[in-house]
Amino acid sequence: MTSKIQIAIIGSGNIGTDLMIKIINRSRLLQVGAVAGVDPQSEGLAMARARGIAVTDKGLDGLAAMPEFKHIKMVFDATSAGAHARHAEICRAAGKIMIDLTPAAIGPYVIPVVNSDAHLDAMNVNMVTCGGQATIPMVHAVSRVAKVHYGEIIASVASKSAGPGTRANIDEFTETTRHAVEILGGAGRGKAIIILNPAEPPLIMRDTIFCLSADAEPEAISASVKAMVAEVREYVPGYRLKQEVQFERFGANNPVRIPGYGEFTGIKSSIFLEVEGAGDYLPPYAGNLDIMTAAALRTAERIAAHRFPAGGA
Repeated sequence: MTSKIQIAIIGSGNIGTDLMIKIINRSRLLQVGAVAGVDPQSEGLAMARARGIAVTDKGLDGLAAMPEFKHIKMVFDATSAGAHARHAEICRAAGKIMIDLTPAAIGPYVIPVVNSDAHLDAMNVNMVTCGGQATIPMVHAVSRVAKVHYGEIIASVASKSAGPGTRANIDEFTETTRHAVEILGGAGRGKAIIILNPAEPPLIMRDTIFCLSADAEPEAISASVKAMVAEVREYVPGYRLKQEVQFERFGANNPVRIPGYGEFTGIKSSIFLEVEGAGDYLPPYAGNLDIMTAAALRTAERIAAHRFPAGGA
């Protein structure tokens, strides 16, 4: 590529600022051309301004009025699910590709290690949720070996890493993640739970995944899970198993019953993860936000390489 692709970020809070720093420090393909926020005193806007990046505190309306906007090819939305619906309309009309980091799920779900090449031509892709980015690869890893009847994920994150956007989107988080457990994870039925842990000092992100699947060899499931962990670690180095995958078999004489879902026989796989952040802008305990921005960057770079092979020139 002869030059970098110009991108803009909407949202100057924790996620938007961490994403900005990642792109500045790591991306060979993308360049931050503008950052839009709504708080003129936000640290994110100050950091962008100090780096010579065009900024506005008028949100997307301010961004669209900036001369830099015509050069922007991709827009990252790090605001809220409610705001994204309007942002998507404006960017679609302007011909801008959107990478949606909210749970709005207007565009197709994308998790880099599961379906990174499936939606390279889409104008709006959704990064599911932080919990989804961490746990759905594990459900998918089990489903590669045996049909998953039911998948349940529990994401526990430090309360300090959950900003106003995350707190406002709890309902959207659970619904979007549950749906993605089924669509991308391959589970017949899914469930998602998020826990905001107020512990001091803050704990890093920890995730628990339960999969009830058709019977299979535990060694095959464990090998698939470990291979998937290695793939995620390519862009989230702090992603790791806490212990070996645990297994329990259920036969016709002792089926497991999930309220609201029915009885299941087969094998239950219990997977325990932790996600430590890279510390680019956010503290290492905020692995939930780090995996989201890292996944968004990985996805955007794949789209940029596919859609703009000649670069931003």
